[in-house]
Amino acid sequence: MFVASMNPCECGYYGSKEKECTCTQRQISKYMGKISGPLLDRIDIQVEVTPVKYQKLNSKCEVESSEQIRNRVNKARKIQIKRYQKLGIYSNAELTPKLIDKYCNLDEKGKTILQNAFERLGLSARAYGRILKLARTIADLDEKENIEASHIAEAIQYRNLDRKYWKN
Repeated sequence: MFVASMNPCECGYYGSKEKECTCTQRQISKYMGKISGPLLDRIDIQVEVTPVKYQKLNSKCEVESSEQIRNRVNKARKIQIKRYQKLGIYSNAELTPKLIDKYCNLDEKGKTILQNAFERLGLSARAYGRILKLARTIADLDEKENIEASHIAEAIQYRNLDRKYWKN
C-alpha cells in the first residue's frame, strides 16, 4: 500500500477558494513537475482534501464511527476472500485484466458513465482497470453483488487530480 500527500504548490493555496496563491505559474508548473503523470496514473485513489471550516467541526451531525467503518471494511474483505478463494488471490487489487472482465461487469448505465468519463477526462488505459477494481471494492463495501452505476461514478471521482493539475 502506498499513501502520499502533497500541496498543490509551494505556498499550498493554488486552487483554494479561501486564500490566494502567491506562486507564479512557473513555480506551480515546476512544483507539479516533481510528480510525473505516469506515476500519478498508478495511484488508485486521488482525493483533493480542502480545509475544514470550524462550523463543520463543531456541528452535531451524525457521522459514521471508526468501529462502523472497520466493520464495513472487514465485511468487504470477507466478501473478496470468499469470491477469490479458488484463485489464489485475496482482494480486488490483485485482479488481472482477464479477472477484471469476469468480476467487474457493468450494466449499460455504468458503461455509459465510464465511457463519458474517458472521453471527457482523457483517462488512460491503466485508469480503466483501476477504476473498475475500485468500483468493485465500492460495491463490496455497499454489500452489492454487482457493480452499479453509482459505484462507477464514485470510483471515477477518485481519479480526477491528474486531470485537474497535471493536464495532458
